[in-house]
Amino acid sequence: MPAFPTTDNMASRLLRVLPMALFLMGDLVSAQGYSIDSDDNIMSTAKALADNVLTYYHGNEIGQTPGILPGPPPAGDYYWWEGGALWGTLIDYWHYTGDTAYNDIITQAMLWQVGPNNDYMPPNVTASLGNDDQGFWGMSAMLAAEVNYPDPPADQPGWLALAQAVFNTQADPGRHDSTCNGGLRWQIPFSNNGYDYKNSIANGCFFNLGARLARYLNNQTYADWAEKTWDWMQGVGFMDKDYRIYDGAHVETNCTDINRAQFSYNNAVYLLGAAYMYNYTDGDSKWEQRLSSLLDATLRDFFRDNVAYEIACEEHMTCTTDMLSFKGYLHRWMTTMTQIAPFTAEKVLPVLKQSAQAAVKQCTGPPDGKTCGFQWSSGTFDDSVGAGQTMNVLGAVSSLLVGKAKPPVTNATGGTSVGDPNAGAASDSFTHTSTPITTGDRAGAGILTALVLASAAGTFAWMSLGV
Repeated sequence: MPAFPTTDNMASRLLRVLPMALFLMGDLVSAQGYSIDSDDNIMSTAKALADNVLTYYHGNEIGQTPGILPGPPPAGDYYWWEGGALWGTLIDYWHYTGDTAYNDIITQAMLWQVGPNNDYMPPNVTASLGNDDQGFWGMSAMLAAEVNYPDPPADQPGWLALAQAVFNTQADPGRHDSTCNGGLRWQIPFSNNGYDYKNSIANGCFFNLGARLARYLNNQTYADWAEKTWDWMQGVGFMDKDYRIYDGAHVETNCTDINRAQFSYNNAVYLLGAAYMYNYTDGDSKWEQRLSSLLDATLRDFFRDNVAYEIACEEHMTCTTDMLSFKGYLHRWMTTMTQIAPFTAEKVLPVLKQSAQAAVKQCTGPPDGKTCGFQWSSGTFDDSVGAGQTMNVLGAVSSLLVGKAKPPVTNATGGTSVGDPNAGAASDSFTHTSTPITTGDRAGAGILTALVLASAAGTFAWMSLGV
């Protein structure tokens, strides 16, 4: 018969097992470092993620350039456009949480990069300036107008005016030609690598801005451009009958050499634009059908077991730095979609909640046990770290507060941002001969890289790039 445990031997056993118990408890605490089981926990998690993502930003430090993440390569990992995407993510964070701690940094960054003509075409990025790069900054400005983010000082352009400048420069006849029966090219200056490429994201940013400006200003001209762009996407074959959106094609082939890579941010930018068109047209059945079909395709292609998944690169982790930020736009823009096209909410919000849960579950990396990786569906931290990976989770988490957030406003429903219908009129058309660019400059990309534009060789050898 075993001896009854005495106080002494119980204490001895406790001393032996306590270190191991504390060690295991430490692992448990780390694994549960972020919680999204209540609004308060969502807010505290989002706050921690916002702090974390800004550790990658140095533009507010002495001697650094406001607005941009370190780069472009080889100077750092990030191209110019991703700074614009970061500020959009943090504007959404402010909108959902009410936390103003980062507003001074956001405002300084957004205004520093407007360029001399207030159109988000600063001369120092000309050598890699794409319509998509400019478009991302424009969409962040549009977001600021829609959520009544604090207006800039009176001597600075308003958020609405900046969005209009981007749209107006992209609607200029000089940006559109007869190749491929229309559509924007990827790059803006004719001398840039990629000027011979037309792609979905450049046209998607233009479509998105057009739809949002149409709703904000109740202006049919913007809506006509959005409709024309959607029709062009389907006509050229970049969006197929099953609502798969492909990357793009070269003008030399009249856009018949379609690169069939699919990226979640393409679906996201068109989903949000289509939702705005649905709203602007008071629920027109055509836009309801387009939005519903694209939504179903997005859930089919970019969510695995209800967790966001980047199908072009995640399986073999061949994602570029750009691609490592796409999930955040997917979550953020699908969330906004549910506000302006409410019929989508029942189908979408439970998926986004489950995906966000998977996102925070894998945020267990060093040094604090809360660093986020990229492969959410794996359930474990994957050692892939960076601004994009953190932005993804921040966007997914902060968007969970959408139920208490005001929907995007218009100038008739409380919008205060100052606009300018002639914004961008003095912008550089880039039709003149530009300063010769170097081989290093040509390596600058924008959102896509030369890897995507090349061929089936290398990273995307397993993709079908045929017609």
